[in-house]
Amino acid sequence: MPMSLRRAILPDARQIHDLIATYSGDGTVLPRTLAEICENVRDFVVLEENGRIVACGALHLYGPHLAEVRSITVLPGRQRKGSGSKLVRALLAEAKRHHVGCVCLFTRKPEFFSRLGFRMAQRESLPDKIYKDCCVCPRLHSCDEFAMVRGELPTFAMLPVPASRLVKIQVEG
Repeated sequence: MPMSLRRAILPDARQIHDLIATYSGDGTVLPRTLAEICENVRDFVVLEENGRIVACGALHLYGPHLAEVRSITVLPGRQRKGSGSKLVRALLAEAKRHHVGCVCLFTRKPEFFSRLGFRMAQRESLPDKIYKDCCVCPRLHSCDEFAMVRGELPTFAMLPVPASRLVKIQVEG
C-alpha cells in the first residue's frame, strides 16, 4: 500500500509525539509534549503507510509575514525515499494558501532544505521565532542550527519583545 499524505487529526497525536521523541533526545528536533501536540495538531501533516504514521511535520503560523516549518521527522528506515521533501512541499503549499510572505526553519541539515528553495539567514532577522522558542531553548547560547528562509524576510515582528531584551535609553534633561 502506498504512503498517503494528509492533515493530522487529534487521534494522531500519540503517534506524532512518539515519532518526534525518536529525534528529540539527541537534539535533532525540539521536544514536544503530548499536550503541546494535541493543542497544535492542526499544524501537522502526516505520511501514513498501512495505518501507521511514518513521517510528520508542522507549519507554525506567526502571522501573514512569517511561518515556520518545524518538527520534520521521518521514521528510521523510511528516510531518503522522498518523505521529507513531500512533507516540506505540503507545508509550503499550506503557507501559500495562507498568503504567508516568508517561511523559516532552523536546521542542522541545510543541504536538504536548500534543495527545496531555502536560503541561509541570520537568526536575528527572525525575532518572532527567537522570542517564541529560542529564548527557552537550553542551547540558546550554543546553538548549532542554521536559520533558513524561503521568501522575503519579514520587516516586523508580531510577538512582543521580552523585557530582558529591551535597551534602556538615557534621556538628558
